[in-house]
Amino acid sequence: MTTYSLADLAARFGLELKGEGGTLIQGVCSLDPGKPGCIGFLSNPKFRAQLAGTRAAAVIVGPRDAATLATPGLVAKDPYLAYARLAALFDPDREFAAGIQAGAQVSPQAKLGAGVHVGYNAVVEAGAELGEGAYVGPGCLVGRDAVIGAGTRLVAQVHVGARVRIGRRCTLQPGAVIGSRGFGNARGPNGWEEVPQLGTVVIGDNVEIGSNTCIDRGAIEDTVIEDGVRLDNLIQIAHNCRIGQHTAIAACTGIAGSTTVGARCLIGGAVGMAGHISIADDVVILGRGMVTNSITEKGVYGSGLPLSDAREWRKTVARIRRLARLEERLREVERHLQLDPREQDNESSES
Repeated sequence: MTTYSLADLAARFGLELKGEGGTLIQGVCSLDPGKPGCIGFLSNPKFRAQLAGTRAAAVIVGPRDAATLATPGLVAKDPYLAYARLAALFDPDREFAAGIQAGAQVSPQAKLGAGVHVGYNAVVEAGAELGEGAYVGPGCLVGRDAVIGAGTRLVAQVHVGARVRIGRRCTLQPGAVIGSRGFGNARGPNGWEEVPQLGTVVIGDNVEIGSNTCIDRGAIEDTVIEDGVRLDNLIQIAHNCRIGQHTAIAACTGIAGSTTVGARCLIGGAVGMAGHISIADDVVILGRGMVTNSITEKGVYGSGLPLSDAREWRKTVARIRRLARLEERLREVERHLQLDPREQDNESSES
């Protein structure tokens, strides 16, 4: 069992130590009820009352709560971020033994770095390269000439297509498909004909891709996912898209082809984006947003109707459906009063 003293953790992560530095920590826990031998954290002030009664051996807190600690602790500017970094020390999924497991098929033309793990029934095709300490879990496929960076983890049943390049220290959750055929089709005299997708997918360093998320390869140029991106489960990213550094996208979002999303964006769940548009840096799009045009300025954007009582919701929908008739009636009144609609629109926009 991995054990660290509280003083060791303070030194490792550059945190301020409060109380007995020899306190031993062998895991993490929640504040309520807490767990002896483990460390919890407080980042939300509404849980401050739990500090007094927690059974945790130590707690990570912000500067404002340091004086109220009832246990030894660590003081961090951002307690949640400090917890995330510290908790990685106790993550059993990061531990594995190097080697090629039974049933795995590794081409003699593949190149494996030191400390690589290839799991049960995984396939590594000719020309593929696995960086030092890479983990290829059970049932994964690494296609021909694909490159997997050092320390990257394919958890299980991940499909990495031909020529895909994945950076260092990435995590791909089960069922992710990287480099599938882009949805390119041309209408011919007898129906649809396939447009060959000749590009690939390029993924930067420190990227996380959720379960059953699909990223299509480019038609000519590559689909690009830049450093530090976080993708949730069940996301579709179409061919020739580019996702900027440190952007996070929640589950069930679909992004059509040749769309560019800027850096440090936050995209809510079930957002739909049209193709061939651009999203500026530092944009927040609320859940279920429908993005049909480019967004050129940073800010928070939303669309769709929030949840409400079913009767009120039906009334709202009925009002929306009547808007066209109401507008026509308003135009009739304006004509009757001999008002210029353009002047009225200008006055409304100025106000």
